[in-house]
Amino acid sequence: MKVDFRAPQATNSGVFLRTVAAPKDPAVDCYELNIADPSISKFPTGSFVNRKLGSAKAAAGEWHSYDLTAEGGHFVVHLDGQQVLDYTDEKPLLRGFIGLQFNAGECEFRDIKLQPLHEKSLFNGTDLTGWKPFAGDRQKSVVTVDDGAIHLKKGPGQLESADQFADFTLQLDVFSNGKSLNSGVFFRSIPGDFQNGYECQIQNGYKDNDRTKPADCGTGGIYRRQNARKCVADDFTWFTLTLCTNGLHMAAWVNGYQVSDFTDARPANNNPRNGSKTGPGTFILQGHDATTDLSFRKIRAAELPKR
Repeated sequence: MKVDFRAPQATNSGVFLRTVAAPKDPAVDCYELNIADPSISKFPTGSFVNRKLGSAKAAAGEWHSYDLTAEGGHFVVHLDGQQVLDYTDEKPLLRGFIGLQFNAGECEFRDIKLQPLHEKSLFNGTDLTGWKPFAGDRQKSVVTVDDGAIHLKKGPGQLESADQFADFTLQLDVFSNGKSLNSGVFFRSIPGDFQNGYECQIQNGYKDNDRTKPADCGTGGIYRRQNARKCVADDFTWFTLTLCTNGLHMAAWVNGYQVSDFTDARPANNNPRNGSKTGPGTFILQGHDATTDLSFRKIRAAELPKR
């Protein structure tokens, strides 16, 4: 994670990591990376409150940058490029929210970025190991592998992953070799069913020359649930699609720009067409129709750990 912050000397703020929604004790409920002058807190900027002192010196009223890595119970924090904290929790919290804390005084935050770690590659770049086309008569798509990418043409049809994921981060690069072609990435799909899961849409068209008006849900939208708020991707160029799910909550980014944020409030159902599904399912690359001509590469995913 990277985040810039600026605070006057009187501020006591921080960044909560892997937190519950309403933390009460930073030694139990979260990891609080503090933002505070030594005159304000015994755990000044660069410290984990009630866990470990850091070695940072941060001038008040100036912009500073935290860059931190959290791997299991191991946390390494850099401030303005200098390492200020190395902390290991033997019984770590493995999952939770990120919180920008308001405690006392003013604090500003900007340029907040996340990068997933230890994603598993789901495509080896050379063949379809770990993937299978639909085995019924409805499969009209042609699937090939060339130049490190899966090429999916014509349709309807699909290519389904062997692995299943419930709560995950998925990232892949996509290329639409045509104007406003329709495809998608299905997730939490019912294994072996035809295009049966939630769908993260791929469709780069928009109306009235306005990218905030997607023509058909828009790339990164959750199809039939929530349209993308902006069409970020362009046809005839590679773009990166990121999809994250956490229980009933799901969100997507295109080239690092968040385009959807949806919570499924429908009654629970093992079939995501008919209700909300939180259990594991496969990924499906969709061949929508006869015009489909898309490529996919660098497909990788990480299952989120339990808290």
